[in-house]
Amino acid sequence: MADAALANTGAAPARPSGWQGITADWSSDQRAFKNVSWGKAMMWIFLLSDTFIFSCFLLSYMTVRMSTTVPWPNPSEVFALTIGGTSIPLILIAIMTFILISSSGTMAMAVNFGYRHDRVKSAALMLVTAAFGATFVGMQGFEWTKLIMEGVRPWGNPWGADQFGSSFFMITGFHGTHVTFGVIFLIIISRKVLRGDFDREARGFFTSRKGHYEIVEIMGLYWHFVDLVWVFIFALFYLW
Repeated sequence: MADAALANTGAAPARPSGWQGITADWSSDQRAFKNVSWGKAMMWIFLLSDTFIFSCFLLSYMTVRMSTTVPWPNPSEVFALTIGGTSIPLILIAIMTFILISSSGTMAMAVNFGYRHDRVKSAALMLVTAAFGATFVGMQGFEWTKLIMEGVRPWGNPWGADQFGSSFFMITGFHGTHVTFGVIFLIIISRKVLRGDFDREARGFFTSRKGHYEIVEIMGLYWHFVDLVWVFIFALFYLW
């Protein structure tokens, strides 16, 4: 009877003492994830796996760069833009970084207003975040086009080590794909928020329990992760 009552309340069972408690902690995750939704838990697991993938890409890039005998192209020269007759190093990359970091702020505010059930402001801020993301992808497309026209290929480039092109396209392309999917899902979720699907528990994809806006928070976890990864790419690929 007590066990049934405990199951109905959703409370975690009491923690055993001594070695039994240690064994219970190591053998079960019920305390850590007892009150966490499946969507949020799965997003954390996905982000953990994605962390491993990006880490492998960046570690491979650093290994190649440190082991090559051919000089590595200077990022300040490769990614410079000529404005008004003056070559400005990394100006485009700096603007892209500012835009993406700013989008983290708008996403955080969207999550905040979602928890307040202010669906108009939450949806509007998600759309602003999506606009920032789309701008970032557009500027990245301009960057790719510029480098391709200058002769950068996955198998070579005019400035130095052949591995530069493959490392650049692989890392920035994989990250840009994440941003693109993020923009698409931001638009989808913001539309559902604005229609009030989460207030009336409308049937359909990505609709959570009635009155819960945790899908907005889950989207925020993904977006903050994408922004954080770009900080590492910016530091290791463009500034190094």
